[in-house]
Amino acid sequence: MTTLLAGDIGGTKTLLATYRLEDSALIQQRAERFPSAEWADFAALVNHFLAGGAAGEPPRQGPPLQEPPAVACFAVAGPVRHGRVKLTNLPWELEEGTLAGACGLERLELVNDFAVLIYGLPHLSPLQQVPLDPANPASDPGAPLAILGAGTGLGVAIGVPTAAGLVAVASEGAHAAFAPRTPEEWALQQWLQADRGLERVSIERIVSGTGLGEVMRWVLAGDDPDGQHALAAAARAWRHPETAAAGPAPAAPPDLPALTAQAAAAGDPLAGRALGLWLGAYGSVAGDLALQSLCLGGLWVGGGTAAKLLDGLRSPAFLAPLRAKGRLSPVLAQVPVTALTDPEAGLFSAACRARMLLAA
Repeated sequence: MTTLLAGDIGGTKTLLATYRLEDSALIQQRAERFPSAEWADFAALVNHFLAGGAAGEPPRQGPPLQEPPAVACFAVAGPVRHGRVKLTNLPWELEEGTLAGACGLERLELVNDFAVLIYGLPHLSPLQQVPLDPANPASDPGAPLAILGAGTGLGVAIGVPTAAGLVAVASEGAHAAFAPRTPEEWALQQWLQADRGLERVSIERIVSGTGLGEVMRWVLAGDDPDGQHALAAAARAWRHPETAAAGPAPAAPPDLPALTAQAAAAGDPLAGRALGLWLGAYGSVAGDLALQSLCLGGLWVGGGTAAKLLDGLRSPAFLAPLRAKGRLSPVLAQVPVTALTDPEAGLFSAACRARMLLAA
């Protein structure tokens, strides 16, 4: 039996899991979730886990595993360069060789937590994904893959096939300039730039979970100037979170993007307009990524909004602008489009990458 170690490290939580490799199948053995901020040293956290420790327990010495893992892949929330990363929202600075030595591993790789998804995409089960288009064409197994995902921000990554397998290419494409397609989108961009005092409006400012809140604020500014709408107070508090509550410890501002989606689902016309505009912009950006990558191996839509807004992603509001690319529309018609709905896909994808490292 071969044991692999995988991790998904975020500013709030760290997921660690061991997998056994049976033939080519990954079988999860044990998984634990740890509050990241409770650990000053990531190597100590890994060794605590390998020794059988769980969250809330004192550090243990170990590991007592019958077959400790020799290979690991950790998905990390930050840009990885030359095997090093300083995590965006944690004081940890990680280096592959140092971390491998401290944890008794022969080989270890750090991968950006969104780019790592590329390694899991070809191996997803039907329970982890949902086709968005009933007419989805078959994928080309020798072609590139791509994924984008709207959460708090917008993640983008591309998978390039090579003789040694897929190579994940991280991207900051979400910070390219937003390109309005319609008079509405132009007005939204101009309003957001003025309202936030921005030099430019990036794609992520609009096409993200946060962006849905901005779109709702714009709709309310134009269609509800007197602030009578049910979400008007939430929009004001979300724009100015310092006024959300009085006192020494103000409450968190309302989750305007989630409230907008809920109101749209309940039939509210202004929220429905905001969600439709957001889906159209998202679909267009997804189609642009498909053109840039020629991802005939498949385009996946992930992020925290994928499972929550599945009906919208399946609708013409999203799919029509995705495929409407003028003379290149026939190319887009050949791209299968799928939603990645597994909330632990990062951990699974890190395990898939660890399996590739074992075979390299």
